[in-house]
Order: sequence, then structure tokens, then C-alpha cells
Amino acid sequence: MTQKKLPSLLGGAMIIAGTAIGAGMLANPTSTAGIWFVGSVIILFYTWFCMTTSGLMLLEANLHYPTGASFDTIVTDLLGKRWNFLNGLSVAFVLYILTYAYITSGGSITENAINSLQKEIQISKSTGSLLFCLVLALFVWLSTKAVDRLSTILIGGMIIAFFLSTTGLLSSVNGSTLLDTQNENAPAHLPYFLTALPVCLVSFGFHGNVPSLVKYYNRNSRRVIQSIFIGTLLALFIYILWQMAVQGNLPREKFAPVIAKDGDVATLLEVLDKYISIQYIGIALSFFAYMAIASSFLGVTLGLFDYIADLLKFSDTPWGRTKTALLTFLPPLLLSLQFPYGFVIAIGYAGLAATLWAVIVPALLARASRKKFPKSSYRVYGGKGMIYFIILFGLINIFAQIGIQMGIIPVFTGN
Repeated sequence: MTQKKLPSLLGGAMIIAGTAIGAGMLANPTSTAGIWFVGSVIILFYTWFCMTTSGLMLLEANLHYPTGASFDTIVTDLLGKRWNFLNGLSVAFVLYILTYAYITSGGSITENAINSLQKEIQISKSTGSLLFCLVLALFVWLSTKAVDRLSTILIGGMIIAFFLSTTGLLSSVNGSTLLDTQNENAPAHLPYFLTALPVCLVSFGFHGNVPSLVKYYNRNSRRVIQSIFIGTLLALFIYILWQMAVQGNLPREKFAPVIAKDGDVATLLEVLDKYISIQYIGIALSFFAYMAIASSFLGVTLGLFDYIADLLKFSDTPWGRTKTALLTFLPPLLLSLQFPYGFVIAIGYAGLAATLWAVIVPALLARASRKKFPKSSYRVYGGKGMIYFIILFGLINIFAQIGIQMGIIPVFTGN
């Protein structure tokens, strides 16, 4: 009897990397402007290690359940209905707030693109957000297949645009700008470390894919572990390149207008464009940003669409899908029209909620599964100490986000 051949390792790694690398990375340079390049690399490594480990803890718990068991099944069995309810709320909140973030940033780039192409008719950011949302929402309403095909095109274009833009930017990196040594009176970096954590956490969110990979690789834990490590390391590498590309060209003190508009992506590209000598880089960056936001928007809203349809038992008929679409897109669209500049703030709030289901819950699941299933085919490295190390990472993130909102933790303004 021949053993069924497992899917390629590259496929699983790309699923992880593709999920992690999205529009969140566009918020990273702004959220880490206070700690600048060296500090951002330290924070990114710390976040990568903790998020990768928490994903492996989720895998450890998942392997004790039948193939296809969802987050809902595992949390209910190991932690109880109350934890599952709280976890479900956090998942829904993250999906809604990310949809809002992508509409605001996508609308801004749509506005700039249309207004630069023709001067006769100028549109507002609200109109740009409406156009961005309606066009992409149509693909989600049509079918998952339509989303898959458009996502493939967008991700392909995003990769090409990323390497075109970063190649030019990296070649023009200024050492004193990158290390922030050109301004002797610049604010210190250390006070702003906690400010960067919540946004960086969102940049390594892949945990919803773990049960899917267990099924994809027919419960071969070694292959899933390898996929997680390769995929997250690829994301880390791209983030560091992106930080170097942006923070090596745009001086730290020049982030003020970007921060003033809550990390608006179009503003970042507009300010950065003043420091780029080659015109095509700015165009490539705009394409990259737009495709990253659009692909992330499709992935997040498809998950939210399916979640709402399952929760409310809406049918898969055109009318049923229309009702689901209205509940999926209308609330974040209205929020975007009311608060058009909230990209980094929204990503930060998503980080607060994601801390629960992507950090604290997986650590608690690993602890509970070890008690319930003493014999296990796979256990995450580090023993009990690692579980509490990951929980501490989650608590630090929660403290950081609450502290930022209460004004306890200083926020870098660029001035």
C-alpha cells in the first residue's frame, strides 16, 4: 500500500507568509518611528518568536482532536464555553476592525490614484473608500472562487511591486538616517518601545490557518511546524527589508505629517516620495501598497463573510449572500466614512483583540491539553516556562494598548 504524497512544504509556507504579510506591514514604519530601525528589528524579532511559538502551541492542542476540528471546538472542550464566547467576540472584533482599516487606507490610495490620473473630476476620500469597498465586496459576494482568482493576481503583483520598490529604496539607504544619528537633539528611542508592540503583533497573525494546515498535511506535525517556521521567517525578513527601505530614506523627524494622519498610507507614500530620486519607485510603492491592502481586505472579509453566514445561518442563495454582505461590509464602511484617518489606530486595536485569541488562548490551550492528554506526539519547546513567557507577552501587549489610550505610555509624534 503506497502512502499518499503530502503537499509541498513551499505551499504551506506560502499560506503562512501570505496570511501574515498584508497591509499591517504598511503600518509598521509609522508605529515603530519612535524606536526607529534598530529598535524595530528588536521588537520584530521578539514578536516573531512569541507569535510563532503561540502558533505551535495551537498546533499542539489541535493534534489531539479529529482532522478539521476548528478553533471553536478546541477552545470549548479545553477551556469551556465562557472562554469560547470571549474568544469568538475577539475574532469577530479583529475581522471588523481590520476591514475598517483596509477601507480607510484603500480609499485614500484610490482617491490619490484617480485624482492624479485626471484633473477634470476630483473625488473625495469618502468616495474613494466607497469605490474601493464596493468593487472588492462584489468579488466576495460572488464566490470564494472569485476571491481566490483575484487574490492570486493581487499577490503576484504585490510581490513584483515590492521588489521593484525596495530594490531602488535599499540602494539609496542613508546610514545616518537609518541609525538616526544625523539629529543630535532627536528624542530618545527607549521610551517608545511599548508603543510599537500591538501593530507588530498583528503583522504575524497566521493562527487561523493552523487547523487548515493540519488537514492539508494529513496531520503530519513535522511538515506543519516547518511551514510555520519558514513562512514566519519569510515574513520577518520582508518586514526588516521594508523597515530598512522606509526608515533608511525618510528621516525620523519627517514622520510628523504621517503620524498626524494616523499612519495614512497615502500620506506616507507622498512624504517618502520627496526623498526618492527615481520616480518609478514611488509608483511601484503605490502599487505595492494598494495590492497589499486589497489582498488583505479580501482575505479578512471572506473570513468575516463566512463567519456571519454560519453564525446567522444565512442561505447560500443570492439574497442570503446579499444579507451576509450587508452585515459584513456596511458597518466598517460607515465607520470609515465617519473616521477616515484611523489606519494605525485600528491596527493597534486589532492587536489588542488578537492578543487574546492568537497569544493568550493558544498558551492556555497548550497548558490544558497537557493536563488532559499526558501523552502527546508533539510538545512545544520550553516546557511550562514557555507557556508563561507567551502569556506575559500577551499581557505586555494588552498593557501597551491600554496605556497608549490612557496616555500613560508616551507616543512618538515626530515633533
